[in-house]
Amino acid sequence: MHFFDGQHLRELIQSIGYLGVWGIIFAESCIAFFLPGDSLLVTAGFIAFKGSLNIWGLMVGAFICAVAGNSVGYTLGYRFGRRLFEKDTWLFKRKHLVSTQNFADKYGKKMIIIARFMPIVRTFAPIVAGIGVMKYDIFIAYNIIGGLIWTFGLTILGYALGYFLGQVVDVDKFLIPIIVVIIIASFIPSIIHFYQERKSSKS
Repeated sequence: MHFFDGQHLRELIQSIGYLGVWGIIFAESCIAFFLPGDSLLVTAGFIAFKGSLNIWGLMVGAFICAVAGNSVGYTLGYRFGRRLFEKDTWLFKRKHLVSTQNFADKYGKKMIIIARFMPIVRTFAPIVAGIGVMKYDIFIAYNIIGGLIWTFGLTILGYALGYFLGQVVDVDKFLIPIIVVIIIASFIPSIIHFYQERKSSKS
């Protein structure tokens, strides 16, 4: 059996368990922009449908970690500000700050909610908010709303995919293509955003 088939992906998520999923969600929400939060939540929701994880425990834990992660990101921005981006490193690049700052200028307070569905931007949005875009009491309110919609929404989406696809096909055989489509779709908003930003900067 091929290592990257649906069965092995399910076994991988089962092996890391709740703490693994929650830890990845927390890390991506505050600093680790390279982690696959969207696809992980959807896949974990599918695994919950298969009965290997409890859907409510999974969602509540992911929600708490997403909100906590964004709060840590806000604190980093508040305490260290633009010093984080003075020198480009593999983790902090000035282009990410500039892009997220432009995103904040466009969407204002709503950026914390919208950014949840945009890879890379969702990691740096709370940092930019902490730098001075938003007061903490306002930030935490939007953080809770965005974290709730993102974690519950994508996890339930994965659960629903498992339920409806399970009526017609062997979902294990098609899990990898489904996840690939989800990953690609999750990057589309960011690609459009960066393209429009690049286009406007040239003009």
